[in-house]
Amino acid sequence: MGIAEEDIQKVRSSVTLSDIVSPHAQLRRAGRGQVGLCPFHSERTPSFSVNDETGRYMCFGCGAKGDVFTFVQQMEHLDFVGAVERIASKAGIELRYTSGAGNGERKHRKELQELMERAVEWYHQRLLEAPDARAAREYLRSRGLAGDVARTYKLGWAPDDWDQLCKALNAPAAMLNEVGLGFLNKAGRLQDSFRARVMFPIFDETGAAVAFGGRILPGSTDPAKYKNSTETPIYMKSRTLYGMNWAKGNVVKEDSVIVCEGYTDVIGFHISGLATAVATCGTALTEEHVKLMKRYARNVVLAFDADSAGQGAAEKFYAWEKKYDVAVSVAQFPQGKDPGELAQSDPEALAKAISGAMPFLGFRLKRLFDANPLRSPESRSRLAEKAMVLINEHPDTNVRRLYAGEVASHTGLSATDLVKAAERGGKVVATFAAPVQQALEGAGFIAISLLIHEWDAIAPWLIEELFVDIASREAFRALAETDGDVHAALAIATPEASDIIERAAVYDADADPLVESRSLIAAAVRRELQKRGQIADVESIQQQRQVRIALEDLAKPDKATAAAILLLQWLASVAGVVQ
Repeated sequence: MGIAEEDIQKVRSSVTLSDIVSPHAQLRRAGRGQVGLCPFHSERTPSFSVNDETGRYMCFGCGAKGDVFTFVQQMEHLDFVGAVERIASKAGIELRYTSGAGNGERKHRKELQELMERAVEWYHQRLLEAPDARAAREYLRSRGLAGDVARTYKLGWAPDDWDQLCKALNAPAAMLNEVGLGFLNKAGRLQDSFRARVMFPIFDETGAAVAFGGRILPGSTDPAKYKNSTETPIYMKSRTLYGMNWAKGNVVKEDSVIVCEGYTDVIGFHISGLATAVATCGTALTEEHVKLMKRYARNVVLAFDADSAGQGAAEKFYAWEKKYDVAVSVAQFPQGKDPGELAQSDPEALAKAISGAMPFLGFRLKRLFDANPLRSPESRSRLAEKAMVLINEHPDTNVRRLYAGEVASHTGLSATDLVKAAERGGKVVATFAAPVQQALEGAGFIAISLLIHEWDAIAPWLIEELFVDIASREAFRALAETDGDVHAALAIATPEASDIIERAAVYDADADPLVESRSLIAAAVRRELQKRGQIADVESIQQQRQVRIALEDLAKPDKATAAAILLLQWLASVAGVVQ
């Protein structure tokens, strides 16, 4: 099915290219055309040219080029027909389609969307002006959602009456029922579907109104706190993300999208300056949602309890990461706080939670570590087993190996044993023994033991910044200053460091020096990246990108040596140490 060629040309001639481009790029006159910063890639010197006479644009930086339809396709992520329809709608042009059946279907869909648009406006005006909406306005004001915010997001009020909306719209009962705005009650009377609720209109990614979410006011006796539109010909929950129509420009620009649980969370993120937030509409995250987000960004940050669904959710996330080449991470918020509350009380904490988002598996491990204190050798062994169960759910062997190293660093167990378990994958059946000497010292003890017994094999791959606790750092420093001479090291070490050296000197470390050192390097780099959080300057962003690539290369045999050198140099540089 297509659009009549005559109508396509009519739409093309009805608009000026620079008028369509200017909301996305600031243009200035240059000769017979206009130039500006390209909206399709980041740049400092304008290389994007627009010529209204020819109706063409081109970026001499990234190569983007085309006409008004191509621009809307690329900017709005639409197909050709969708782009023509988008411009035609703004220009008030009625389109004709080459397929009769398709024409009827599209016409009916447009009629339903227009009905929803009228409902959005009616509910919105009720909120702004109606005396019976005073309580709703006060509630929204208490949540920081009044005034310009209510106007921007077209918030509304459904009065506590039987049929005011249906009467106002004066549409056929069948159409009102089809889009979920009204229904015939038992008395055969047309009745509004939403009553006495604050209304959140839901738009698809193109900005078309498709559904509503309604919330009761505090003190209501209605047991259903939230009520959402049912699925209709213009609304499928599994393919709709609330807020994508407002967020998509920033999502493309930042190559990242934040996924929340509710409408107020999305609005809270946006008014706090984090305008890449969207939300599912009363459903769990689906594959169709991921496909929609992938059209705009590669990085997905989950701003809800992503681990609550357990192993089933983990398997889905890992599968989607591989299938759609997306990176899923999870934001952690202060205990008992949701994004909507933080947007009002502490916007900085909200931004910090997003910038510090962790990869999904890393988030699950941190939660496990936090819930299982290391009080004894047995507790370290049990924690390692639980952690390896989570790790081995991941389909990528290299990822499993890297996280196995983190478990070794946290528990003080042998990285060699844990990495072998990660390489085998599948169900973890082995019990990881935790010798008393090893467990008592924590992360880095095996490396110190190897430093004493296999100096040449491990010394080049260790620096002070790899060790977490002060005593282990002091033990390493004493051994490094004496080239591994135990007696000389004991003579200059602090009492706490001496105790570690004494234990390490008699401990039989059955471990691979390279595996142990690389697991410490990986753990130290991840700690430093998490500590640094969000950065703004270009040089640091590029440097961290190289570090993250090297971190992945650390698990690849052919690249591990070069990666380890780069990461050690970076750790030393950020600590102010000249290597």
